[in-house]
Amino acid sequence: MGRFIYNLLLPLGFLFFLPGLIIKYRNRGGWKSTFQERFGIFGDRKEELKKFQGAIWIHAVSVGETVVALSMIKRFLQRFPEQKFILSTTTTTGQDVARSKCPDNTAVIFCPIDFPGMVRSALRLLKPAKLVIFETEIWPNLISIAANKKIPVFLVNARMSDHSAKGYRKFGKLFFAPLLKKFTLIMTQTEADAQRFLSVSPDANVQVCGNMKFDQQLPELPEENVLNGYFGSAPDNVTVFAASTHPGEEELILDNYVALKKKFAGLKLVIVPRHAERGDDIAAMIKAREISFCRRSSSRLPENTTDVLLADTTGEMLLLMNGADIVIMGKAFAGHDEGHNLIEPALLGKPVITGAVLRNFRFILRVLSEKDAVICCRDEELYSTLDRLIASPELRQKFGKRAFDTINIHRGAADKTIDQLV
Repeated sequence: MGRFIYNLLLPLGFLFFLPGLIIKYRNRGGWKSTFQERFGIFGDRKEELKKFQGAIWIHAVSVGETVVALSMIKRFLQRFPEQKFILSTTTTTGQDVARSKCPDNTAVIFCPIDFPGMVRSALRLLKPAKLVIFETEIWPNLISIAANKKIPVFLVNARMSDHSAKGYRKFGKLFFAPLLKKFTLIMTQTEADAQRFLSVSPDANVQVCGNMKFDQQLPELPEENVLNGYFGSAPDNVTVFAASTHPGEEELILDNYVALKKKFAGLKLVIVPRHAERGDDIAAMIKAREISFCRRSSSRLPENTTDVLLADTTGEMLLLMNGADIVIMGKAFAGHDEGHNLIEPALLGKPVITGAVLRNFRFILRVLSEKDAVICCRDEELYSTLDRLIASPELRQKFGKRAFDTINIHRGAADKTIDQLV
């Protein structure tokens, strides 16, 4: 009954979200040439994809989940070299990362929109041995149709916030409880996540396997600091890296940068917005403050060194972050409290600044906080926090090492997950 109502309302919901989908497709970068696969149309790729029938289909959403999925696939292939995979994404930026970094034995597709006909078209062509879904992508038709075809369906690296659990429980008996029971196994990041899933669907098969983001393998990065091409390599240079910023955060960070620049002449700033299409808006903010800057999207280095780099590109976060001295993780200030993944800067050994509340990454924040390996602050404390770190290379090194060591303690979730999938 719940799925019947869902399919009844799905066309209306799709029409409501279609304008946003079109705008994102037009403005956001990434891989677009096979976007028709979102509608279950595989065209000239059918013969190529038939060779992957019987593979494990892994679905991620955007760049973050895709990076973790790729790490799991690479670890899987180390243990089982003959295994084949199909990796699907939803966003064009995720698709671009998947295609540029996927290992051998892996085909990359766009995941079809959750209309029954589109899902069936993909399943008929791919005939996967298993369907593995990352984190929170609970699409009723994809899950139900695959389960009805006797394809084992797994939810891995699964997480559920208190807010989501409360919403799911409202419709639990009618919809979410029976849907979650269709998973062969739900593998959660933490015990708290497991309890939230069970509060929605007490009969679901749930097991704690840990957070695979701790198992991320960083790509091979060049020894040369890419940022030197923009900032030079003066000995007093200190680079602050604002990662995955959201509206409101750029203004806060720029205002603090202007104030701190008066005290630290060698201070540099990199801003990497979560959505690169916001580049024009952020460029206008920087111009209004009369700061020398250039844009990474211009694809050419400045003739003279600059003070601020606006990295309005996708897929280059780690490459640029590797050359920074301090990292501010976005979606944690200026009214945002959901947070972003702290693991990547920690693996690079960077001191990390974030907000005091990260609703989507509470476990990671708690793990780092318990070891005094992350610096949490409020908006009004950002100046003093940066001031302290900029002034002390020793303090930066101490926090960076603590962060790196703490993340390494928690590795192993990928192998636990793979053990359940084989």
